[in-house]
Amino acid sequence: MKEKTSRLLTFLYTTSVGNRLLRILVSPAVSKAAGCVMNSRLSLIAVSGFIKSQNIDVSEFEKTSFSSYNDFFTRKLKPDARLLAQGDDILISPCDAKLTIFPITNDSRFLIKQGQYTVKSLLRDEKLAKQFEGGILWQLRLSVDDYHRYIYPVSGRRSHERTINGVFHTVQPIALEHCPVYKENTRKYCIIKTKEFGTILMMEVGAMMVGRITNHEAEPGYVTRGEEKGYFEFGGSTIILLTQKGAVLPRKNILYRSARGEETRIRQGEKIGKVNNNQR
Repeated sequence: MKEKTSRLLTFLYTTSVGNRLLRILVSPAVSKAAGCVMNSRLSLIAVSGFIKSQNIDVSEFEKTSFSSYNDFFTRKLKPDARLLAQGDDILISPCDAKLTIFPITNDSRFLIKQGQYTVKSLLRDEKLAKQFEGGILWQLRLSVDDYHRYIYPVSGRRSHERTINGVFHTVQPIALEHCPVYKENTRKYCIIKTKEFGTILMMEVGAMMVGRITNHEAEPGYVTRGEEKGYFEFGGSTIILLTQKGAVLPRKNILYRSARGEETRIRQGEKIGKVNNNQR
């Protein structure tokens, strides 16, 4: 997948004047204000133009009448619009996205575009970070044309939800090149203990103009593969999965493209990996 970067984003992230303006735009207060506009009936005037410009398939929609742009943006699809890959040993994508995977090295450092990160700084929890040393980070980047509801990729016992507050940057590649997006953006995560895949961490990362990550549950409990976990409001966003060392074998084409620095277009419910039976 290759996307064009808008002139506005280039200005914001690569010029001194743009950087000063960006500090205002990425604040939670501005994202919240933008969210209020997107929840108004006035925002409906943008829907038809967006559908046309992004070539969105309206035949997949559960409903075609909306009360606001955000109501359209958080729309549900028909039950048969996204099918789940079959098999308890299959890891499925939680969302429509552009996927890249990265190895988590022994010192817990990994590379996202031109920025270097640690699992510890991502989670702000050193003990938890150690559980994923030698594993895989799965970066699922949603853009505005994607379906913004997401599901659990596995079945298992989930932990309580943890929220890490921050500011909101866009998750387009230009932002990844100029600032540590995943250390600064507001994010939520839970841990899922599974029979097949060991422990998996699932994190939602907010993005510019996304004033809200809405998850249906915050308390511990059992979750089922394919069950809806929540949705993002207006804007592009990202979901990150962390899997433990040797637990999951990614699809070969995803491995190949990620090694080349390329993203793979993935749909919700599609197979992205399988249980590594050699480690069981």
